[in-house]
Amino acid sequence: MAVFNFLLPDLGEGVVTSEIVELNVKVDQVVAEDDVLIAMMTDKATVELPSPVDGKITKIAGGIGDVINVGEILFSFDVSDETEISSPPAKTADIAPTLPAKAPEKPVIAQQNSNDILASPSLRRRAADADIDLSLIVGSGPAGRLTHADLDGFIASGGTYISQVQHQSFSSETNTTGKIIKTGINEFPMRGVRRKIAEAMEISKLHIPHYTYVEEVDLTDLEKLRGQLNAERSDSQPKLTLLPFMMQAIVKAVAKFPECNAHYDAKNQMIKQFEAVHIGMAANTPNGLMVPVIKHAEAMDIWDYAAKISELAEKARNLTASRDEMSGSTITITSLGKMGGIVTTPIINAPEVCIIGNNKLVERAMVINGEIVIRKMMNISASFDHRIVDGYEGAQMVQYIKSLLEVPATLFMGDV
Repeated sequence: MAVFNFLLPDLGEGVVTSEIVELNVKVDQVVAEDDVLIAMMTDKATVELPSPVDGKITKIAGGIGDVINVGEILFSFDVSDETEISSPPAKTADIAPTLPAKAPEKPVIAQQNSNDILASPSLRRRAADADIDLSLIVGSGPAGRLTHADLDGFIASGGTYISQVQHQSFSSETNTTGKIIKTGINEFPMRGVRRKIAEAMEISKLHIPHYTYVEEVDLTDLEKLRGQLNAERSDSQPKLTLLPFMMQAIVKAVAKFPECNAHYDAKNQMIKQFEAVHIGMAANTPNGLMVPVIKHAEAMDIWDYAAKISELAEKARNLTASRDEMSGSTITITSLGKMGGIVTTPIINAPEVCIIGNNKLVERAMVINGEIVIRKMMNISASFDHRIVDGYEGAQMVQYIKSLLEVPATLFMGDV
């Protein structure tokens, strides 16, 4: 038997481990070169790996949820001449739907909203192409993960497959007073994007001494300008939200406070300040927190920001963003939109040293020139790495951003 070992390749950005999030083959299965074997997740993106050879699989390193080191044997193949290769099956994303023989036997978890959906990139692309809402399908995989068989069954049954599957039930019992009390416990393994988020947050909070500075900003004039620009925009121009103006302010601010547009390598005690401004945009997606990156924001205007925000947010939601689009940020902005609250304490996106968050925009009674007037107010919450950015410098930066946003014409002027 001639053996070919497929080692887990370096997936970029110094990644040393990757997690198996989708496995499309099994031992003894015969595959053709370029068939998609597996999807591996790094802390930046999910990558589908094709077979490098024709052959029969004799060994697989692990199953879904297992973490594999770069350089380890991922698959072993029998590539003997006598191994018969049938016509290559279609890649996972192109498999024609077929009705499963029966519904999954094991209990599954009903997915109530899009935030609960666990699905591979190839499955999401199939669903998007077919205009199918994945929240309507119950997954039979680990922790309710959607499989291609689940999607196939849903399509083949005309969208009624969900009703054929029993939902997981919760245990309960009656106490001494006749009241029903709940006793069930659901346990879910920490996998996929949620695992990566947990690891990143733990590293950031454990190793970075944060401090957060909060200031209120009067956005009344900026909101008037934004409304006017949106009313006059052409059909080809995207609608402006508050974020493009925030990004414009950040670009101007880091030019004055370059220590905030930096990475800190604690191991080598090295600070790296960047001339380019690559803004990470923390975005909530069905798979958890993702941070797509707007590269070279210093060379953009507000319309460019708006278009890129829309493009990258969509890619993050569909898990179609490239590794380059999900890495390399030098400073991050985070926003909860209408749920922004009064104050937040954002966690720094290591190895960066600054993250800026905008909170809820509200109308408030303010005293101006001795008179009570209604103004549109919003708090900015910014966190800094205290090893690199002193408290006074962080406060100065936020105050400068405040001055730009409150007099929006200064956003479009030269150095002020």
